[in-house]
Amino acid sequence: MKKNILYIHGFNSSPLSLKAEQTRRYLEKHYPEVIFFCPQLASTPEKAITQLEQLIEKHSSKANGSKTQWYLIGSSLGGYFSCYLAKKYNCAAVLVNPAIRPYELLHDYIGEQVNPYTKEVYQVTEDHIQQLKALEQLAPTVDGKEKNNYLVMVQTGDEVLNYQQAVEKYQHCRLIVQEGGDHSFINFDNCLPTISDYFQLD
Repeated sequence: MKKNILYIHGFNSSPLSLKAEQTRRYLEKHYPEVIFFCPQLASTPEKAITQLEQLIEKHSSKANGSKTQWYLIGSSLGGYFSCYLAKKYNCAAVLVNPAIRPYELLHDYIGEQVNPYTKEVYQVTEDHIQQLKALEQLAPTVDGKEKNNYLVMVQTGDEVLNYQQAVEKYQHCRLIVQEGGDHSFINFDNCLPTISDYFQLD
């Protein structure tokens, strides 16, 4: 069975972010047979989700009866996207300081934005907020059948998101709550063996 890992970065981030690079290097060293994907996402939620769906479907092998197993790692807004995709494709997801209600926070970012990695200049609009709300309507809760599909990692020192929202939503799932830290998830690389074990990559 072919194993693919899709890392989904957060708002105004990129495949060049520290966590994405740490994941890439760890997999290259310890699991070279695993295929790693980390695309630069479109700036609008609707386009980003379409982009991710198309990537998963394009790289899901159906030839010769072979199967592809997908694993998701989503950071911040990428965690929000991962919840939706994990439900749609019934795959395991690791959520790192995930956004739970990002549409509430995006009001503070309406207007011109510049991605610090790509230097892309774009506008955040009210329409983006509605697109995020629509995703929640498609994946509003995590039920008992899905609890094993999620490993949720939060740090209490997250200065951007209220970690307790993630603890509440994913209370029936496997949770790792670390004291201190920040939104970037300090020492993320130390958790990569735990993530690999959760995905059962061996």
